[in-house]
Amino acid sequence: MISFPLNLLGMLPIALGLIITFAGAIKFKIVGTTEMTFDEPDLLVTEGIYKISRNPMYLGLGLILIGIGTITGNSAAFAISIAFFTITDQWYIRYEEGILEKKFGEDYITYKNKVRRWI
Repeated sequence: MISFPLNLLGMLPIALGLIITFAGAIKFKIVGTTEMTFDEPDLLVTEGIYKISRNPMYLGLGLILIGIGTITGNSAAFAISIAFFTITDQWYIRYEEGILEKKFGEDYITYKNKVRRWI
């Protein structure tokens, strides 16, 4: 789909995705809460990268997939990216939002109204 050297532009979303993903994971480690989808969170994290996106780790992984699709020029990789964003948005994030709203109540709802799901 995308020929050399333009395919190398895929390195940009990969690099950005790595930075965003690690920023989210590191913030969770620093505050001492879980990053596992199905584990109950101990804390509501709203600082750092979480001021920009409620789901930076998912966003970062999606950007990495887009970058891989760009580098390989493989249309299947782009289809996987679309599937990743769709499944993550409709299943994982909705599940997590329900848990967060139950656990943190009005604090989470206020955060949710201030910060977008993705970007």
